[in-house]
Amino acid sequence: MSSRNHHYYSNSNKGHKLIIVIFLLLIIALYIIRQRLASSNLQCQWQSPQPLEKIPPSLADALVHYATKNRTPQQTFQEISLAKTVLQDRSPCNFLVFGLGFDSLLWKSLNHNGRTVFLEENKDWIERVNAMRLSLEIYHVKYDTRVEEAVELLRVGKTDEECKKVRDPRHSKCRLALKNLPEEDVYEANWDVIMVDAPRSWTKDLPGRMGVIYTVGLMAKNREAGAKTDIFVHDAERWVDNKFSRAFLCEAYIKEQVGVLRHFVVPSHKTAGSNVLPFCP
Repeated sequence: MSSRNHHYYSNSNKGHKLIIVIFLLLIIALYIIRQRLASSNLQCQWQSPQPLEKIPPSLADALVHYATKNRTPQQTFQEISLAKTVLQDRSPCNFLVFGLGFDSLLWKSLNHNGRTVFLEENKDWIERVNAMRLSLEIYHVKYDTRVEEAVELLRVGKTDEECKKVRDPRHSKCRLALKNLPEEDVYEANWDVIMVDAPRSWTKDLPGRMGVIYTVGLMAKNREAGAKTDIFVHDAERWVDNKFSRAFLCEAYIKEQVGVLRHFVVPSHKTAGSNVLPFCP
């Protein structure tokens, strides 16, 4: 790489890091303002001076982390802002993230006081992240699919009647349903927000996100009646992510897309009556 290009990428990375730090400072400011407004709504009474609000540990850790590291989140500021808006509305919530990256601490911080779980396929990468002592809840998962199978799996998912039945993924007979995720920590939780940014899918020998996308759609539709799940699919311009998200998270449930981050709002398909909703409207 030429010195000119190196200078360009160095400046670009510094600019991105500065944006993230400012972003976190704004979150901290909003948190403190909200705490003070909540306090001001209490009945006025004399009391001894209260200590100033402290920065929540997760936000403090994130601020220090991004201020001192050269690596910054993979998503753009606009894409992160889209997810931030949803998390701001739903947090504290249950937030499931497929993939462990340089943005992981940011996601945890945006879901302050909620539960954020990360699922990652690379054991070595998990060990490296754990060594940073970021206090992230991470689980190792394995995938048995390959991108080269995507066309066939898409056909199966659209034609096999078993793949059109809404049920717990562990009991599904569809080839796309993932059944080896952590039992209590994933299957038995009610996820309010899900981010699909893994596994890797840019070459035919990699696992691809076919099963993940199908499974999170199944989990969302199988929630209690009335529940809604916000699902984000990153890299939505890729063939697998585009085709599978439209087919199994349903085009009708697309709310918006910013850059390559596509946002779905998937409602529960459980109803109080005997009506059975189609897999996709």
